[in-house]
Amino acid sequence: MNTPAFQCVFRMGGSSFNRLWPSVTPDKTTATHVADGRDASPFLAITMRTYRNFIDGRFVESQSDSFADVDNPATSAVIARVTLASQDDALSAVEAASRAQKKWRALTAIERGEHLRRFADAIVERAPQIGAALALESGKSAADSENEARYAADITRYHAEWARRIEGEVIPSDTPNENLVLHREPIGVVACLIPFNYPVYTLLRKIAPALITGNTVVVRPSNNTPASAFEIAEAALQAGLPAGVFNVLAMDHATAGTVCTHPAVGMIALTGSVSAGRIVLEYCKTNIAKPSLELGGKAPAIIEPDADLEAAASAIVASKTTHCGQLCTAMERVYVHASVHDHFVELLRTKMHAVRSGDRSQDPSKMGPLVSRSAQRNIHAMVERAVAEGATIATGGELPEGPGYFYPATLLVNCRHDMEIVREEIFGPVLPVISYDTLDDALAMANDHQYGLSSVLYTENYRTAMRVANEIEAGELYVNRTPADPYQGFHAGWKRSGLGGDDGKHGMLEFTQTRLVIMKY
Repeated sequence: MNTPAFQCVFRMGGSSFNRLWPSVTPDKTTATHVADGRDASPFLAITMRTYRNFIDGRFVESQSDSFADVDNPATSAVIARVTLASQDDALSAVEAASRAQKKWRALTAIERGEHLRRFADAIVERAPQIGAALALESGKSAADSENEARYAADITRYHAEWARRIEGEVIPSDTPNENLVLHREPIGVVACLIPFNYPVYTLLRKIAPALITGNTVVVRPSNNTPASAFEIAEAALQAGLPAGVFNVLAMDHATAGTVCTHPAVGMIALTGSVSAGRIVLEYCKTNIAKPSLELGGKAPAIIEPDADLEAAASAIVASKTTHCGQLCTAMERVYVHASVHDHFVELLRTKMHAVRSGDRSQDPSKMGPLVSRSAQRNIHAMVERAVAEGATIATGGELPEGPGYFYPATLLVNCRHDMEIVREEIFGPVLPVISYDTLDDALAMANDHQYGLSSVLYTENYRTAMRVANEIEAGELYVNRTPADPYQGFHAGWKRSGLGGDDGKHGMLEFTQTRLVIMKY
């Protein structure tokens, strides 16, 4: 092992298991060492530990004396801390990635694919540890967190399968006795900026296509959810991923800027807000790095009168309350045909009113917390402004007291298309509803928007489905279901929802550049 390990017991819901944490250093004042398996409250044994940055194949002691605390959003308690990388740490990581990339790209694609398969196997083997860290820092249930690690392994295996399918082209030339051969080549070092909402899955969603195509990566996890990223680094060590190919650093914004503007960084891949996307575009200007941006969403759902209303309501409420509505593709506005509006609103109200918030480590059936106190307050302020503009709260809308960053499932009716709650991304469990008279009206409102990531249509009429499929201004349309990005699809936004995209062949090719070879013979 690269660093001294210490033995602890992780406890969840009354069960415990021993494990090693070589990526972390116990905080001498607050870490709890439980070596004998005696009874302890849930999470007590891992309520405070310090994670170190992963650079060039090892967990390193930083020259920085800056740290970031990591909260459990369900309890507001600090459960870990991460060492914030210094400027020198950031430079070391990029330089290590640059050195490693020369050897990594020289491997055959099938060799890189084998490394990714071993990495996926290690992620599955360590899924309980990755999930445990994720559950604490995100407020997700243990089962959901461990499953996220397994989904991350699945998408890693998916991209490993591209090893034999990364193809160039032979293009006919206008000149006699000449061939045009288009090669696909790696870009170099990719900076990957990972969000807080699905930090394990999104991390592998970014780095797996980058690695299979011959790039190396420097990853900045969200400072809200960094612990799971360092657990993934443990899996990389276990899998024998070559040093420097995969680097993970917690950092502040200034240090992130140092990474992203380094001359060796040829691409920056971000999942985040529009404001974060604008900052990344400024970074890209420095060295004309390639941006790949998955930004905000405001997914519309159009409910036609012939839809299965019960199924539509159940699916929409599930979408809006999964991870407390913190999904880029969660329903953010619902357009309901006037003939079924009142009935559908009552279905939504009944189902949303039944949703209860709480600590999912204690009761996984409940809706978990938002990411932070500021997110909680900002969402409540949006609801209050919507009411001031004329919206009516059908259920929810109250700011909870007590620990944790919870917010109730909230349904707003009597909304108008010009309201802030309809125009701006909420990223929480709040759902505005608008009535429409004709499909023309619904499409006009759905398309009259700054975002164009995902969209949803509920109808049993194939002509309606085909029309919306041809006219909706969004990168995705889901018919009679809510979004759940397939690995082999292409998750790409229109308008301010981003540039480029993730998943599938097209997502993999985002991490390549071309070389045209003109061969005279």
